Amino acid sequence: MGTDAVRRPGLVDLQVNGYAGWDVNADDVTPDDVVGLTRALWEEGVTTYLPTVITAPEEKILHCLAVVAEARRRDPLVAHSIAGVHVEGPSLAADDGPRGAHDARHLRDPDLAELRRWQEASGGLVRIVTLAPERPGTEEYVRGAVAAGVRVSIGHCAPTPEQVHAAAAAGASLSTHLGNGTYATLPRHPNHLWAQLADDRLTALLIADGHHLPADTLTAMIRAKSPERCVLTSDSAALAGMAPGDYRTPVGGSVTVGEDGRLSLTGTTLLAGSGRSLRQCLDWATAHLPFPAETLLPLATLNPARLLGVEGRVTSGDDVAVVEGGEVVAVRVAGVDVVRR
Repeated sequence: MGTDAVRRPGLVDLQVNGYAGWDVNADDVTPDDVVGLTRALWEEGVTTYLPTVITAPEEKILHCLAVVAEARRRDPLVAHSIAGVHVEGPSLAADDGPRGAHDARHLRDPDLAELRRWQEASGGLVRIVTLAPERPGTEEYVRGAVAAGVRVSIGHCAPTPEQVHAAAAAGASLSTHLGNGTYATLPRHPNHLWAQLADDRLTALLIADGHHLPADTLTAMIRAKSPERCVLTSDSAALAGMAPGDYRTPVGGSVTVGEDGRLSLTGTTLLAGSGRSLRQCLDWATAHLPFPAETLLPLATLNPARLLGVEGRVTSGDDVAVVEGGEVVAVRVAGVDVVRR
């Protein structure tokens, strides 16, 4: 390694739908796919992550959760890296805009009995659930989920400020990809983005891929929440990391991967998910935001690790990545070398 090699903690990503062709939500997803995804993320310096299962019929969600659990059973290093699962949905807003790419046919109100079935299928792996706080039964669900050790995040929604604060009072503690997953146009004020920014009980998950949030917006959000209450996530889709071109996908249909990594519905400017790894998001934030690298790095390492209760991984040196010339050249997971270039 050269003299410019930098050793830093492994990255911690709380929202990964897929990467490099691996798709957590594919109808035919297998444990080998989850292992492949994990290894692809190691190549990017991501050593801990939450595979993210999106809105679907319950039987499919249960299948995806069981597949992740089986992948962890097969490989102790995969088990170490997969610190749980993030279920994004199915209790999201039904309107176009807030709903995003989630299938409206399978949206439904929150149900603690369903959450218990998820945990039974996965061996207790569900760590975060994203929901829309305007859904009936939200406060009861949040209290029950939090009592069971599951964090609740606000996202894909268009609630009133009062509904935001009520969810936070019940125990919701996160905002999923704040600034995205809502209407293109909101009232100047009040609106739910201001409410989430103002509520110190909520930590903001932010996509810093250069496409979901402009630099000025991301800067203002981090300053409003404070760096201690912010986390960078990739929210990467299966086409992230793929070569530029047109692809067919189960969600979105025809999707174009641009030269700059942007994922768009072919022939439009509409985003079709995130096309960046968390390493690339951190690099973009470091290059475009007015914060020093030492301020931004914890947003992709220590802050999310604390939310998962695994901050020791960041401070112990067991999970590390070595970056040289902007590329990851070595990665260690649980003290084991998994990448060496």
